[in-house]
Amino acid sequence: MYPFFFRAVLSRLDPEFAHHAGMLVIRVLGVWPFAPITRAIAKPHPSLATRALGLTFDSPFGVAAGFDKNVLGVRGLGALGFGHVEAGTVTAIAQEGNPKPRLFRLVADRAVINRMGFNNGGAEAAAPRLERLRRRRPRTIVGINIGKSRAVDVADATSDYVRSATLLAPLADYLAVNVSSPNTPGLRGLQAIETLAPLLEAVRDAAGSTPMLVKIAPDLPDDEVKAIAQLAVQLGLAGLIATNTTISREGLVTDAAAVEAAGAGGLSGAPLKRRSLEVLRLVRAVVPEEFCVISVGGVETADDVRERLDAGATLVQGYTAFLYRGPLWARQINRGLAAAGRR
Repeated sequence: MYPFFFRAVLSRLDPEFAHHAGMLVIRVLGVWPFAPITRAIAKPHPSLATRALGLTFDSPFGVAAGFDKNVLGVRGLGALGFGHVEAGTVTAIAQEGNPKPRLFRLVADRAVINRMGFNNGGAEAAAPRLERLRRRRPRTIVGINIGKSRAVDVADATSDYVRSATLLAPLADYLAVNVSSPNTPGLRGLQAIETLAPLLEAVRDAAGSTPMLVKIAPDLPDDEVKAIAQLAVQLGLAGLIATNTTISREGLVTDAAAVEAAGAGGLSGAPLKRRSLEVLRLVRAVVPEEFCVISVGGVETADDVRERLDAGATLVQGYTAFLYRGPLWARQINRGLAAAGRR
């Protein structure tokens, strides 16, 4: 049913408009009387409960950052069966992001190109929403992903991240530091060890007791991936998220002219699967067993999630396949995982 609806309706709509329309539906599913019904349909099997970051996740499968930028759909996403929601990316200063159009479907590749540019309402707007979520029962685990404000110079990035962390970390279950989006000028340069180390130290101190992770790009050379993973361990971070979107366009089946017309931005979805899995294995090989590694990129099925878990992921996230699989995507994955576990 959903594949037909996607082809007949959603694929004809502007991608960003369709996303906002979908978010409205998700928000409705998170409130009474719809939330109890949705939760009853999609609740993960108890066997999927996963312990990580000092927390118990109902499922190892959650929503990656970028889907819920303003902490508006957490309750609905939780009701739909996701074990956690990583909200954001949130910046200290509210910003509109890049000019539209900035989101493009590559249907033949089951992929998306985005150059959203951290469009969000800012940390001060996100804080009261996080605070309200902490009082809700049942409560979905919420991570908050923070990034650099566009208005702030790269040289002043540390203080900008610290500002967001100070306000949001006490209200979140974990904090993710995004230094890997390709859509904010100069941001990926922060992944250089000599720049990254003092930034992470300062944000770690501001985060206090809240578990902190760093999110890296798939386009880094293997030795830099390992170096950042080792740095995260040395600094006492709780974990690492691998990976963000890619600037590569290799191996796409979509017509080259259409890809070129979409322009710059991060590519997500199925084409990222191979590299994301490679980076996961690189990271897991150099970090302790207890170190949390969240794998994201090209995840679409229960088998994909199981493959990541078998490769050493603590938790797994998805985003792009939500567009192609529909609202019961998390339910499908959770049922597949539970069935495999019972064999």
